[in-house]
Amino acid sequence: MGTEGEGLPHKTIAEADYVVRIPMAHGVDSLNVAAAAAVAFWQLRITDP
Repeated sequence: MGTEGEGLPHKTIAEADYVVRIPMAHGVDSLNVAAAAAVAFWQLRITDP
């Protein structure tokens, strides 16, 4: 949820309880917040055993 080019400030990352990164394919520079949230929620989904 930081700026597209630079991301979050180092101080914000240092103070966070958890840091999550979304691996990006070659040539992809960034995702907008909605797309990043969709990827994160998909990864965290609860699946039926």
